[in-house]
Amino acid sequence: MKNPVRVLLKIPVPWVFVLSYLLGTVLQVYLRPGATSPTSAWVSTGVGAGLFAVGAVIAGWGLTLFHRVSTTTVPGQQSRLLVTRGPYRITRNPMYVGLTLAYLGEAGLLRQIWPLALLPLVLAYLQWMVIPLEESRLRESFGAEYEAYCRRVRRWI
Repeated sequence: MKNPVRVLLKIPVPWVFVLSYLLGTVLQVYLRPGATSPTSAWVSTGVGAGLFAVGAVIAGWGLTLFHRVSTTTVPGQQSRLLVTRGPYRITRNPMYVGLTLAYLGEAGLLRQIWPLALLPLVLAYLQWMVIPLEESRLRESFGAEYEAYCRRVRRWI
């Protein structure tokens, strides 16, 4: 029997966010079809659009930097270079921060509550399964340089 953690780690992280959101939407439709955010549609849409846009920019910026130096975005794979510029000066995981903000923004845009209930599960998965694997690989590859980076920059924000 395959290790379920290994199977989960084969799913690209952006898809974990997408699939979680879609499951939340299904729950929204079937469990509480009338449940929406208590804020006004105008506020919810404005805040949601802003969060989504900021999240997309942050995640896209991080991804672009990785592609420019031809390093991997796959958790557990060996990185070619330690990226510490751009949004990586503020957080060691800007792609995950960006995806989280975009997820929150989507929930605001659509005024959906149920996807928000699943977001802590996604973040727990990242915090305790994906990121530790990534960090162990980075420690193996970059040693003291990565340790110094970790002392300067927080895991999230």
